[in-house]
Amino acid sequence: MNHVLVIGSLNMDFDVYTSHRPEPGETVMGKSMKMVPGGKGANQAYALARMNVKTAMIGAVGDDPFGQMLIHNLQTAGVDTSSIRLSSQETGKAFIEIDEQGQNYITVIAGANHDLDETLLLDHLDLFEQADAIVMQLEIPLPIVCQAAKLCRQKGKLLILDPAPAVKDLPTDLFPLVDIAKPNETELSILTGMPTNTREEIVSAAKKLHAMGVKNVMVTLGGKGTLLVQDSGIREFPAYPVKAVDTTAAGDCFLASFLSQFDGQDFSAAIDFGAKAAAIAVTRPGAQSSIPSYEEVCRFSPQSR
Repeated sequence: MNHVLVIGSLNMDFDVYTSHRPEPGETVMGKSMKMVPGGKGANQAYALARMNVKTAMIGAVGDDPFGQMLIHNLQTAGVDTSSIRLSSQETGKAFIEIDEQGQNYITVIAGANHDLDETLLLDHLDLFEQADAIVMQLEIPLPIVCQAAKLCRQKGKLLILDPAPAVKDLPTDLFPLVDIAKPNETELSILTGMPTNTREEIVSAAKKLHAMGVKNVMVTLGGKGTLLVQDSGIREFPAYPVKAVDTTAAGDCFLASFLSQFDGQDFSAAIDFGAKAAAIAVTRPGAQSSIPSYEEVCRFSPQSR
C-alpha cells in the first residue's frame, strides 16, 4: 500500500515498569516511569510512516501540551497531521503497567478521542479519495467507525479494522464492510463470544468471525505467530523468537509493517515482514519509541536478536 489513511486515537502513554502486576489490595514498587507518545491510531500512523508509506491521520487531541507533543512526534515520522482536530477536551491518556515478562496492562482515558464526529470525516473526503487503504481501531466513537466504514465501501477502498479494545455486540452490518480484521485471541473471544484458549478454539472463533462477514481474519498470537482465515482456507505463520521487554504497540507495529508490503493479494510476504517488525519492537520499551525503521526491518534476521 502506497498511501494509507488512519482514523483513530492519540494518547499520551504513562508507562510504569514493575516486577509484576499487583493483586487486589497489593502495593507493588515500580522500577521506573516513562511518558511516551501512543494511542493505537497514532501508533499505526507513526509505524506506517516509518515504513515509508505516505500516511495521513484523522483524530483529535486536546489543545494542551500533551496534544502538541503527540502531533509533533507524528510529524517527525512524516505523518500528515493537518486533519487532527484540536479539541476543548483534554488529550487522551493511557496508563500502562509493564511486568518483567514484557506483558502490558492498559487503562485508557479517551478524552479528546471522543470528539471525532461525522463532520470531521466529511471535511476530509479528499483523504479517502487519495488513500489505497483506511485503517481504524475501536478507541474512537463506534458511530464514527461505522460511518467511515460505509464511506470506504462507497469509494471502493480497502478497510482494515484493528478491533481494540474489543466490544461485544458490534453492529452486524459492520463486519461485511471489513476487508481485514486483526484481533488478538482475547479480542477474538470478545467479538465472537467464543473461548480462545486452545488452537482449535481460536480456529473455530476465527471461522465464526469470517462467517460474520469479515473477508480476511488475521489473528495475532504474540510469540505463537499469526493465524489467517479466509475463503481459501486456514494458514499459520510463525513469529520470530526474541526476548520481549515490552509488548506495547507490537500489534500496531505488526499491522502497519504488514500493510506497507501488502499488495492486496499476497498475505504471506507481508505477514512475514510484519512479524519481523514486531519482533524488533518488543525488544524496546514504549509505544512509538519502540517502532523500527523500514531499513531496520529489512536488515533483521533471527540471528540478529
